[in-house]
Amino acid sequence: MPGIQNFDRMLRAIADPTRRRILSALKQKGACSIGKGVGLCACDIEERVRLTQPTISHHMSVLKRAGLVEAKKEGQWMWYRRNESAVRELARNLRESL
Repeated sequence: MPGIQNFDRMLRAIADPTRRRILSALKQKGACSIGKGVGLCACDIEERVRLTQPTISHHMSVLKRAGLVEAKKEGQWMWYRRNESAVRELARNLRESL
């Protein structure tokens, strides 16, 4: 299977229930407090998963390293969105490997 290291990194990232909740929250359309049509800013994620900003930053860092989310600085906010092609690749690789 191509990219086995990245596949393993993705699996480790989604093994944590909080990160799965974050990925699920990032699916919502029009829920971003800074006016983006997709994704959420860090404060939106904090509100949805009820964790502190440093904890959210840690989880988002893991998800970014796995390639499952993309991040962009928007003024004073960090804005995150799911990398839908990576999520699809993860699902495809999971189906193929089991």
